[in-house]
Amino acid sequence: MASEASSATASECATQASDIPQQSAGPANGHDPKGHGFFALALGAVGVVFGDIGTSPLYAFKEALAAASHDGVTRGEIYGVVSLALWALILVVTIKYVFFIMRADNKGEGGVLSLMALAQRAIGRRTPVVFALGVAGAALFYGDAVITPAMSVMSAVEGLRTIPALEHGVSNQMVLLIATAMLLGLFFIQSHGTAKVGLLFGPICAIWFAVMLVLGATHLADTPGILKAFSPHYAVSFLAHHGFTGFIVLGAVFLTVTGAEALSADMGHFGKKPIRSAWMFFVLPCLMVNYLGQGAFALATLEASERAGVPFPELNWFFEMAPPMLRLPLVLLAGAATVVASQAVITGAFSLTQQAIQLGLLPRLDVRRTSETQSGQIFVPQLNTMLLVGVLAIMFTFQTSSALAHAYGLAVTGTMVVTTCMAFIVMRRMWKWSLPMALCFLVPFLALDLTFLSANALRFFSGGWLPVFIGAALFLVMATWVRGSQILSAKTRRDSVPLVDLMEILRARAPHRAPGTAIFLTSDPDMTPVALMHNLKHNKVLHERNVILTVRTAETPRVSEDDRVKIEKVNDDLKKVTVTYGFMESPNIPKALAVCRKQGLKFDIMATSFFLGRRSIVPSANSGMPLWQDRLFIYLMRNAANPTDFFKIPPGRVVELGAQVTV
Repeated sequence: MASEASSATASECATQASDIPQQSAGPANGHDPKGHGFFALALGAVGVVFGDIGTSPLYAFKEALAAASHDGVTRGEIYGVVSLALWALILVVTIKYVFFIMRADNKGEGGVLSLMALAQRAIGRRTPVVFALGVAGAALFYGDAVITPAMSVMSAVEGLRTIPALEHGVSNQMVLLIATAMLLGLFFIQSHGTAKVGLLFGPICAIWFAVMLVLGATHLADTPGILKAFSPHYAVSFLAHHGFTGFIVLGAVFLTVTGAEALSADMGHFGKKPIRSAWMFFVLPCLMVNYLGQGAFALATLEASERAGVPFPELNWFFEMAPPMLRLPLVLLAGAATVVASQAVITGAFSLTQQAIQLGLLPRLDVRRTSETQSGQIFVPQLNTMLLVGVLAIMFTFQTSSALAHAYGLAVTGTMVVTTCMAFIVMRRMWKWSLPMALCFLVPFLALDLTFLSANALRFFSGGWLPVFIGAALFLVMATWVRGSQILSAKTRRDSVPLVDLMEILRARAPHRAPGTAIFLTSDPDMTPVALMHNLKHNKVLHERNVILTVRTAETPRVSEDDRVKIEKVNDDLKKVTVTYGFMESPNIPKALAVCRKQGLKFDIMATSFFLGRRSIVPSANSGMPLWQDRLFIYLMRNAANPTDFFKIPPGRVVELGAQVTV
């Protein structure tokens, strides 16, 4: 899913009152301001955007055919499974995401939180429905981020069993050991950044897709009759004649499109045209030919089994397609491709976390930059550790990729339902589509999403509970943080003195004046910051120059430097400064204050004191949340990153003044 492999900034898309927005300039049209060409962007998209969906052939056809073959396999069932896979790629990925969802960009950026911000801007306010949809989609993504690395890497390593010399020597324990070593190495290199390794992502995945194409084409040439699977008749007939079993198979078939959300999420990094072109002219043909090849191989195997009078074998179809002497190189290539897919999901989780922090959905976390030139190269230590523990835990719990396949899909289908609903809001409120026209999009795609969601829900008790549990836990954390922050802000406002009243107090009784500049950080510029009141109350001083500094997050991915800082003069001694960042940006207060020079407000950062209010939170049974939720909010507050580090303020210039607050 979403990943941060490039930092190209997309410019604002022009919206028309009664039509679809024109495509964004900048990378959204395939042009990168840093000079990277269209081909380079498309190649990068192959590695990052399609890494997840590109590893689906390792397990999707195998799991779907296994679900259909509980009472033996017929030719019609093979045709039906292949047809379902092909039409899932056509309907879900190509038509829904490439032709519809990718048009709903937030100044070139995509993804569930970008779409939430766009929907809120279209409505004009934060509504409970849009907020709940966005938080649910983001929470479910974390469930997917835990499962994808384990599922992909284990599927690749299990290919060792298809090598004749290792057929009986590769146990489950050995698979888990190798997969663990690969994942430990992957997670441990995150702190060093992936800029250098990332240069290999595109070429590795390009080779991977080309090999899939060759493997599929080889068997397709032997059994060209499988091309009949392109007819939707086989998919519909399979579902109509298999009842409940067909529904179970549909849940397994959905594995072919996991990773489709990345097409939208990575728009800002590669652009619409490179992603669309890479999908339509390279990735989609390679995937289709490979699934057709696996189907052709299964048909040939069925005919051979019938001639020999033996049961139809359950094979690892992807690896078995290759000649025995080439399987070891194929397993190594598959391992590299699954590492790329896992890396894309991990960095996507980092990116989503950064957005969630900026949008106020999560407490401040330590977000480190691993590249001086690429804004997308970030590392979140706490999240990296949690993901590693989660991935290893579920891998050792489920033991095999087939068992883990039951947990895969439910989180992705949930996110797709969220995306469809929010895209409908954008179409109605921002693009001004008529209700019938918007329903022409909503009804068929929501019906498709809900069908896949229902099919995957059948796997709930055999593993599907896992992403739901992770998603529900993250939803609770986000909802608690947002609600607790609102209660804390309201209580602080009630207990604070309005800034206009403070001016009257200071005029009536002037305090001692200290030389220099004092900057007071606050979230409410109309009220006197707690740190300022404590400074007056306990130290009995006021600096010569005082600045009330507020950091805001816009509902756009990035904010231009011209709009970064707004200065408002209160009186000769006091000024309000508002610094605005996009939800894809990391705050840097000293750098923003340097912009103030252009507006006549000069700072000597080493002669300026930053005053921060440090609040000690105490739970109260009379607050707006249950006591257990109060305690959860307090835990999140205590473990939030230090604002000094988060806002990049020089530690030696910070003064913290504390206060106790009940919530």
